[in-house]
Amino acid sequence: MTSAVAIPITPIFSAARSIGDILVANGRLSSQDAARILDYQKTNNVQFGDAAIALKLLTKDDIDFALSQQYDYAYLSAANTSLSPALLTAYQPFSPVSENLRAIRSQLMLRWLNKVPQRKVLAIVSPGKNDGRSFVAGNLAIVFAQQGQRTLLIDGDLRSEPDQGQQALFKLGRSFGLSGILANRAGLEAAQLVPGLPNLAILIAGAMPPNPQELLGRVAFGNLLEMASQQFDVIIIDTPAGAEYADAEIIASRAGVAMMISRKNQTLVPEVSRLAQRLQGNGVELVGSVLNDA
Repeated sequence: MTSAVAIPITPIFSAARSIGDILVANGRLSSQDAARILDYQKTNNVQFGDAAIALKLLTKDDIDFALSQQYDYAYLSAANTSLSPALLTAYQPFSPVSENLRAIRSQLMLRWLNKVPQRKVLAIVSPGKNDGRSFVAGNLAIVFAQQGQRTLLIDGDLRSEPDQGQQALFKLGRSFGLSGILANRAGLEAAQLVPGLPNLAILIAGAMPPNPQELLGRVAFGNLLEMASQQFDVIIIDTPAGAEYADAEIIASRAGVAMMISRKNQTLVPEVSRLAQRLQGNGVELVGSVLNDA
């Protein structure tokens, strides 16, 4: 039997704490400086953050951090090196790239999740090895989790060596992973929670098996996705290169929904067209495409 990984359900709003209280509690501001800011705020009739910046007691990053705490919008400080810096949505949530990824999330909500709520699984596909699938999948999983969706990111690339892919991006320890579950050696408890990012769990690929296509074609993969759909609101699956292996097609067929990734000045248009035709021929709905220029 496949066991579940528990993700605590967080409240929509945290307790009503002021920006000053949050920053004092986190050691970013002293009580004395907080009082100075409040005095300036009242005298000049400005917001707390504007007063703090005018007095040069806080930075915009400090204010953004406090606001994220008020609205349960989790992200990591630059001093936190627990994840790869490539996960921009975790470290730079207000950057243009993160804004673009949130825009993609909004489109997916309209074209996928809200359209057919029971279809919670999305495969991220592309023709080539370096198109940026893992980058998009990892960052997209984070923005869904930041929205409050209980999110599971599955690394379905069973062709790569261990310690690569999502395991490297999220700097996770080894576990049975997807290959272990499909070989009946573990259950969904092999998924690992991400410290500092509530609502997000990662299931790494695990050990590289000799028979990836056969494992992905087993009933166990469908059972895993069915079990995960009962525990999570969003399930995103990273895949290997679609032009080289049939694995991506198998995964996307199980998911039923896919998003195509291509890289500017690298991905060949005919390869994208061929992969899209094969997916649609297998009944996969393509809900969007992303041109990665990173």
